[in-house]
Amino acid sequence: MKSLFRCPLCAAPLEREERRWLCPNGHSFDRAAAGYVHLLPANQKHSKDPGDDKAMVAARSAFLEKGFYRPLRDALCLAVTEYAVNFPDPVLLDSGCGEGWYTAGLFQALRKEEPKIAGVDLSRAALRRAAKRVPEGEFAVASAYHLPLPDQSVDVLVNIFSPLAAEEFARVLRPYGLFCYAVPAARHLWEMKEVLYEKPYENPVKREEYSGFLWMDVKEIRFTLNLQDNSDIMALFRMTPYAWKTPKEGIARLEMLDQLTCQAGFDLHLYQKI
Repeated sequence: MKSLFRCPLCAAPLEREERRWLCPNGHSFDRAAAGYVHLLPANQKHSKDPGDDKAMVAARSAFLEKGFYRPLRDALCLAVTEYAVNFPDPVLLDSGCGEGWYTAGLFQALRKEEPKIAGVDLSRAALRRAAKRVPEGEFAVASAYHLPLPDQSVDVLVNIFSPLAAEEFARVLRPYGLFCYAVPAARHLWEMKEVLYEKPYENPVKREEYSGFLWMDVKEIRFTLNLQDNSDIMALFRMTPYAWKTPKEGIARLEMLDQLTCQAGFDLHLYQKI
């Protein structure tokens, strides 16, 4: 069966066999028992085991499965389904798909369109979950900056809080393809930041222009999070960049909370490939 992916070594097409992906030049990539394939060459790895670790993936997955970020996923699915009607049998790529929570929502939303879905991420721990959530999709360990997909092979590309590789995204998208990019709004998680920092700061917000793309619209998603358990509060914290750069005193204050009500805000930017 032909794969959506291409060989990361020679760019030749890949065929999916039961236990491996194989290109006509003899390059072979084993299928992991969990269902994903490793397409990240050694010279593209920046650490022994790149991407989020098991603990981070488990915390994020538990938080998302409780539906706290459902308004964002619903808005993403609506934007994609409205646009995907322009493409028969759409091909969708989730770049930085993580554990596949958004990918699964998109697959269900597009079922009538009979989509073909692929996801890439650096984290093997995350891809184990993604492949289980969407067994109909293809998932690979790969870098967003070296996507293992052919030129102009994708109709819709989504990027939810993952590294932005605009040049690569433009390469793999077909003309008039859709690029969805989610970023936090200015006061996203403001009340959490008031606990973590003596002087909280707003997130910088501006519309970016990317070569090869035409900006079309932004969907502003705003809602309130009511967290009634410290495990949910800390899971949310570990999903954010604050987990890497918060002083110990701030983390200690957050660990003392039994509940937290805070605003959540996202801007979903929609671009068209030109």
